[in-house]
Amino acid sequence: MNQFMVRVLVVLTVILGVNYIAWRWLESLNWAAWWIAVPLVVAETYSLIDVSLFGLTVWRIRKRSPGPVPTDATVDVFITTYNEPAEMVLATALAAKAITHPHSTWILDDGARSQIRDLAHEHGIGYLTRSSEWENRPRHAKAGNLNNALMVTQGEFLLILDADQVPEPQILTNTLGYFSDRRVSLIQTPQYFINVPESDPLGSQAPLFYGPIQQGKDGWNAAFFCGSNALLRREALMQLGLVGYVREVERGIRKALKASRKAIRKARHSTEAKDPLVAGLLDQVQAAMDTARSELKAGASLSDITYRVRGSVNDAVQSLVESDFSALQADLAEISAMNLTDAEGFTVPEPELDDAIGRMSHRDWSPLGALESVQAVLDAISVERDTEAQPIMPLATISVTEDMATSMRMHAMGWRSVYHHEILAYGLAPEDLNTMLTQRLRWAQGTVQVMLRENPLLQKGMRLSQRLMYFATMWSYLAGFAAVIYFAAPIIYLTLGILPVQSISTDFFVRFIPFMVVNQLLFTVAGRGISTWRGQQYSLALFPTWITACTTAARNVWFGRPLNFAVTPKERQTGGPSWSLIRPQLIVMGLLLFALVVGSLRLIAGLNEPIGTAVNVAWVSFDLVILSVLITAVRYKGFTPQERTGTDAVQHRA
Repeated sequence: MNQFMVRVLVVLTVILGVNYIAWRWLESLNWAAWWIAVPLVVAETYSLIDVSLFGLTVWRIRKRSPGPVPTDATVDVFITTYNEPAEMVLATALAAKAITHPHSTWILDDGARSQIRDLAHEHGIGYLTRSSEWENRPRHAKAGNLNNALMVTQGEFLLILDADQVPEPQILTNTLGYFSDRRVSLIQTPQYFINVPESDPLGSQAPLFYGPIQQGKDGWNAAFFCGSNALLRREALMQLGLVGYVREVERGIRKALKASRKAIRKARHSTEAKDPLVAGLLDQVQAAMDTARSELKAGASLSDITYRVRGSVNDAVQSLVESDFSALQADLAEISAMNLTDAEGFTVPEPELDDAIGRMSHRDWSPLGALESVQAVLDAISVERDTEAQPIMPLATISVTEDMATSMRMHAMGWRSVYHHEILAYGLAPEDLNTMLTQRLRWAQGTVQVMLRENPLLQKGMRLSQRLMYFATMWSYLAGFAAVIYFAAPIIYLTLGILPVQSISTDFFVRFIPFMVVNQLLFTVAGRGISTWRGQQYSLALFPTWITACTTAARNVWFGRPLNFAVTPKERQTGGPSWSLIRPQLIVMGLLLFALVVGSLRLIAGLNEPIGTAVNVAWVSFDLVILSVLITAVRYKGFTPQERTGTDAVQHRA
């Protein structure tokens, strides 16, 4: 019955939303104030797409039960750590060691700390860190840590845990059964935090995401990897790594061959290319490049292609070198045969010597230079991937978060995923605003990086529904730009009297209010009683974080600017309230309060319409309530001693 109501509300939301947005675009725009009218309707259109994608997500909410556990399944439990406290890492490792199903427990210490190594050995827990091959090469953060461990372990399945995620003993027995389906490559369980009070001031629990959203994505076979509390099939990861390796090499070869056209074209315009020998050798190299492009398109062996192309260029280089040496020997022989001194030993500037020196000074000594640019391009063609510590990278390394891209690639290869809606590990959430913002920024940056590098809408191998499920998550991080417009529009009206619509009439109310009411009902019913308000607050209140994530990720992808990756601190940061962290939001709140005062004065003076003022005052009030969560967040002092006692008890039990 609940699912039927969800679908009814989805249909009503889309119908009413399209009716409202169509009216906004076609009939209501105030073109005299297009500079705010158009951005506002664009923001509203963005929101309609967002809620429509949410509706599609919850259309097929799936509830699962695992099958029988395969008795012969071998499992490696990976606990990833970099700089977390040793006692935290050990507590998680000991809980992992106590998991009931047979397994091997490994601490993957990217900080290479002797204290962690000694503790692991003392308690009979495996310890892994990077090998020397990773020195002076890209490390790829957590993805690199996991990829390194994959190459030195053998378990058929992997359980990945962050250093603070203490697992329950039954985590494997309650989930491994899903792997009886040979096409299942991923099982994701919720991330739940035990150091969060009921009010959840930092919005850490995300019950809507680790509930209806992931269950809905699961219904479309698109539940994705969230970095921790997940099981993965090694076979799928290794297949992913091999396919990714081949694709990267193909991409490099294709790029190099394309660049070679320009290099050869440039070489043909050089002085050296006037030499018939050089021109002929350039033709030889050009023909080799054309053949390589045809072979690549036909699916020929990559190593054979690169071997033949390099061979052709090396032959050309050798011919040019031999030509240079022959010419040099002839000139030196001519000079040595001349009589260069008189009877008293002084140099004689004979006409023959001047002629020889002139020929030498004007000779194009290095026809080899005509192929230097082509040779430089070919250096980029390498099936060994010498720039990486290991050629095979199973987990994706294209963003600062390895999870989403990895599962998206597995789905594109035909693997299936499962979302198991049961709390089987207990973690620690940020206890201060600064840490929370660091965490959310990294999540958003990683998601936007994936969107820009491997847009799911363009990925082959996935069904349209899967593409839309991934795109829905990525799309949500564009909310920061829409939020700026939603804050600006009521301020502009209350202070300047400029409406983005032609008028606030009955047509507006009969379209807007039903849409908003049904929209909120959809979230309520889909959430099945869970609170979604905190999540709605932060989706708007963190607009500077979302905008920063989008702009920095774009600069990184398009211009190679670094993101300055930072591991989320697992302990509360000391110091008093950091109001500077929410300076943009405080400015917006000040402007909203100022607009309320000015709007009231303009209403008294007859400069603003009563209905328009009432609507915008309600809008401003709503915005202030949304932003007020940050006042609580910046003043939040973390768990009380009594609450921490309860936390310790849960950790001890786990």
